[in-house]
Amino acid sequence: MHMFPILSSRRLAPSIVEFRIDAPLIARKRKPGNFIMVRIDETGERIPLTIADSDETTITVIVQAVGKTTHALCAMEAGDTLRDVVGPLGTPTPIRTYGDVACIGGGVGTAELYPIAQALHEAGNRVHTIIGGRTRELVILEDEMRQHSATLQVTTDDGSYGQRGLVTDALRSLMEGETHLEAVYAIGPMSMMKAVADMTRESAIHTVVSLNTIMVDGTGMCGGCRVTVGGQMKFACVDGPEFDAHSVDFDELIMRSRTYAEQEREAHERHLCKLAEAGREAER
Repeated sequence: MHMFPILSSRRLAPSIVEFRIDAPLIARKRKPGNFIMVRIDETGERIPLTIADSDETTITVIVQAVGKTTHALCAMEAGDTLRDVVGPLGTPTPIRTYGDVACIGGGVGTAELYPIAQALHEAGNRVHTIIGGRTRELVILEDEMRQHSATLQVTTDDGSYGQRGLVTDALRSLMEGETHLEAVYAIGPMSMMKAVADMTRESAIHTVVSLNTIMVDGTGMCGGCRVTVGGQMKFACVDGPEFDAHSVDFDELIMRSRTYAEQEREAHERHLCKLAEAGREAER
């Protein structure tokens, strides 16, 4: 039975962890925009994680602890192993030479944006990066993004770091300035990507978003990740995850993303109860 060792773990924030995983077959074929499906153990659910980086034999993923499975994953350390890692999946991000491009990352979405910004920079674009988070601790990969950016702005909702406000505030300033944007790539919460799409639509700036939908198998067979794009049904796992932002039905997508919110909350609470009980048993 093949397992996937975790070679290193690095906590980027209290709820965000970077993992480097031994997966040479995936590492050699991975391209910007690809993701993997991960299962921690035999009884675990499958979750999609974007490949943030890779070398000859390893892949790097960045995980935010939100629900039961991501909390369990973020508690793992170097030396632990993952039961299943399948990939690379999805359609690679279309990379072209535009000229001036804005790359906008919200929270852990910056991890997904990083390989795209790197590829856009290497293709000869002038990359203008905007990354944000609710607080300073949720702003990640600032130094890494800066290496591939002509300009970089940081925003925080509470003003604890960088410019107070939203990433869309910084985008508006960029659009109203002297920079003539030819394309925008935005990855983050659904509401953020919808706001970016609304902002760039009138100016007809080519805008690409990465849709973090509900996924079960990652191969297009379950239909769980269906999205409406340009009036047609698409599967985010095989047709995406990147799509033309101006064609995405965000209202439908936001509604569907809440389908299992109650079940996810209950599963997380049961997981916390089990951890607490295990802790009490260990003290006895």
